[in-house]
Amino acid sequence: MIDIKKLREEFEETTAALARRGVDRAVLEKARDLDARRRALVGETETLKAKRNAASKEIGKIAKEGGDIAAAKDEMRKVGDRIAEIDKELAEVEHDLRETLLMIPNIPAPEIPTGMDSSANVVVRKVGEWKDPDFKILDHMAIGEKLGIFDFPRGVKLTGTGFPIILGQGAKLQRALIQYMLDLHCQTQGYTEMLPPFVVNSDSMTGTGQLPKFAEDLYHCQIDDFWLIPTAEVPVTNYYRDDILQAKDLPVKLTAYTPCFRREAGSAGKMTRGMLRVHQFDKVEMVNFVHPDTSFVQLETLVKEAEAVLTGLGLHFRVLQLCSGDMGFSAAKCYDLELWAPGEQQWLEVSSCSCFTDYQARRLNCRFKDADGKTRLVHTLNGSGVALPRLMVALLEQHQNADGSVTIPEVLRPYMNGQEKLLPVK
Repeated sequence: MIDIKKLREEFEETTAALARRGVDRAVLEKARDLDARRRALVGETETLKAKRNAASKEIGKIAKEGGDIAAAKDEMRKVGDRIAEIDKELAEVEHDLRETLLMIPNIPAPEIPTGMDSSANVVVRKVGEWKDPDFKILDHMAIGEKLGIFDFPRGVKLTGTGFPIILGQGAKLQRALIQYMLDLHCQTQGYTEMLPPFVVNSDSMTGTGQLPKFAEDLYHCQIDDFWLIPTAEVPVTNYYRDDILQAKDLPVKLTAYTPCFRREAGSAGKMTRGMLRVHQFDKVEMVNFVHPDTSFVQLETLVKEAEAVLTGLGLHFRVLQLCSGDMGFSAAKCYDLELWAPGEQQWLEVSSCSCFTDYQARRLNCRFKDADGKTRLVHTLNGSGVALPRLMVALLEQHQNADGSVTIPEVLRPYMNGQEKLLPVK
């Protein structure tokens, strides 16, 4: 969550910054006023407790001297009653303040473009080239049918729409992609691999910003109050919840493969064909815990690490800097990587790389001890390295051949027993 001091000491500046994300001024005024009320109540109760302590000593002195303590005791009871009233109100105010702050997104970095939707995003660069071949380009569903690697109807039968089945050489390709990405991140980019739980508790979802804002987009097991993870970002980032790291150990770089589960309740009617938008999918995630002085520099490195996945696969893609209104809720600055899908004739997002500054760390209570011994909040970053469904779409469409086969990128062949092509089924 944002630092409440921003609302106390820099209210107009913070309001103007968050207006770039469409945040209503009234919400910020509510948080500011609740904080002011909380501090007033704390001040009053501390004064009354001091008064009660002093009165207690005075009563003892009067009693020792044989004096009448009835009036003093009556006054002390009134003070105690008022303290109890304040404690009750304070608990309510603190609850309301926390709930209000949890619904306020991160403050956008000043250098990012202003806008309310993707139309204001900026293309930073394009990598690789694409030239249409001299044969008709098929989309991934048509290619998949020739290769026999997708079964959408049986996925619907087993679960419902958005839960595809990947078969045979397609499943093998998916597994190869996961192994390739993990090896790249761990052997070349300095990451430590983690295999986390795929379900987490509500505290974990709150820590990374999914709750309470996006509850309807998540799968919730109410009996145990567990949530299916929408991304490995949740368990991996929460790994250091309530911990204190050492400055000398930063940055900490963790990566994990997990399945991901997203209801995306508000996505009906959007890009839902085939593998374009599914409710269960595989993804490799990168998470960084960094010193506050280096977080935006580290973000540029993180983007390059995600790009390396795509360049290694020989794919044409572009990098976008997202505008203030199109970023994820917890992000201060974000880049998207989008692959060109010639069969779909559109760009497909496969990675978002974000710097969260201290926004997540404040929720997580994740800190580090600086060289001077001072305890500070870390900065967190994460990026998809990368998501599999749309990667599969673009790979099948960019590497397809006239005979219906698909050329397997060289970096994947060691994971596929030297296989060079996905071949059509007879």
